[in-house]
Amino acid sequence: MAEDTYTGSFYCVKCKEHRDATGKIEVNAKGTRMAKAKCPTCGTSLTRFLPKAK
Repeated sequence: MAEDTYTGSFYCVKCKEHRDATGKIEVNAKGTRMAKAKCPTCGTSLTRFLPKAK
């Protein structure tokens, strides 16, 4: 089965800029979907919360 991914804009807290990246989609214990990636510039972890799946 293919892994779900999200490609788009993430905000890097360390660089204080929006960065385009591709991240893996995960679901936490509360059922919130989020994409997690690494900043292509500094390597910091990036997280973007996504809308619920329909």
